[in-house]
Amino acid sequence: MFKNKIYTALIGALSLGMASCTSYEIEMPENPEPPAVGPEVSEQVVFEANPRFYATDHCLQALTAELPAIAALGTDILWVMPVCDPGADATSIGSPYCIRDFKAVNAKYGTLADFKALVDAAHTQGMKVILDWIANHTSWDHEWISSHPERYARDASGNIMAANGWTDVAQLNYSEPSTVEAMKDAMLFWLEEAGIDGFRCDYADGVPHEFWQSMIAEGRRVRPDMIMLAESQDYSFYNDGFDMIYDWKFAPTLSSAFTGGKVSDVFVKSQESLRKVPEGKDIMRYAFNHDTAAENNFGTYFGAPAGTPAAYVIAAMLGGTPMLYTPMLTEGLTGTLSFFNYRKLDRSASLTEAYSAINSAFKQTAEVRRGTLKTYADNKAVAFTRSVPGQTMLVIVNTSAEERTVKTPIALAGETMTDLLTGAAVVPGASITLPPYGYLIYMN
Repeated sequence: MFKNKIYTALIGALSLGMASCTSYEIEMPENPEPPAVGPEVSEQVVFEANPRFYATDHCLQALTAELPAIAALGTDILWVMPVCDPGADATSIGSPYCIRDFKAVNAKYGTLADFKALVDAAHTQGMKVILDWIANHTSWDHEWISSHPERYARDASGNIMAANGWTDVAQLNYSEPSTVEAMKDAMLFWLEEAGIDGFRCDYADGVPHEFWQSMIAEGRRVRPDMIMLAESQDYSFYNDGFDMIYDWKFAPTLSSAFTGGKVSDVFVKSQESLRKVPEGKDIMRYAFNHDTAAENNFGTYFGAPAGTPAAYVIAAMLGGTPMLYTPMLTEGLTGTLSFFNYRKLDRSASLTEAYSAINSAFKQTAEVRRGTLKTYADNKAVAFTRSVPGQTMLVIVNTSAEERTVKTPIALAGETMTDLLTGAAVVPGASITLPPYGYLIYMN
């Protein structure tokens, strides 16, 4: 059936410090079938902004001042982490997810007028704004604790329960109708008064599906194009009306690939997740979000700081909607990054340029990313193509701290292509050498 069968062998290091070549086998059919074209793919980029990383006071004004730079990254959706007034009693540990008043702005962030100005400025920059929303619980000093104790879940002794083991927050009770109505009222307040475009819903699994179904229906009567992102990997949330869920397994899988794990798992996990996403819905992928950065060493999660942009290339180009997080634009960060702390982070011009180029390539490749995926085996590099009739995209990412030489797919060797990160014309040879944590995105 096949006239040509091309074998390439793994070549050992030629001398100390030199890289090895990829080992993979390509079968070339005599009359290859044209590549298939799949459904529409995402062209949107999400940016998660933690106001506490922009200033130690008047945080919303500081974030607003950064919006032109954030928009220049190619950002389409600005996810603003919680802005509501946080708990402040003895049980509070400073979390922005511990809410004392769902209709008030954290005084250290600014005022409701400041938040409205942020939303208006983002819209002017062409971005939509989604607000981080906490529907599962409140702080212990929320006025409902005394005025509406029926809105809280109780343990066997009749005491209000802590939520999901988090001792700083109290669990809401959605079997109580007034809880449902009060939370809907609060969410509609931000849609109507602040003009936001939707919500990222924290710990969506803790709230009944019936609430989400009803709330989303009411919200879309106010804003028909309301964006809803569930912090969950449960695909049933699509049925509630959510547009997008998390791919929680993807970042740890990426981290493993950069720190000695199996590179092939990146492809396996990626395709497993995508197969379950209904047409018209999406899944969000990232290198870091606020939880990942708070729980892992920011400087070594992807081997070294240079590994983070490389990991983001994979997250962006393998399907789904990519997301950037505020600290990814700052150089020299190490250790865990608590999202509770007020800590101004300086944006790096070089990292901003790097992520802008990646996002530009992501948007330019929307059509070809609908095409047939072909992966190439290598234990130190993620290498794959996407093809539609007449066009192919090549992505190679070196996941190691050493220079790596990878065989060029035979059909692309000697072909004139465009380097989408620089705009330059390139003609790949029989192999391509990438520096430590280097990456490329070519298209013909």
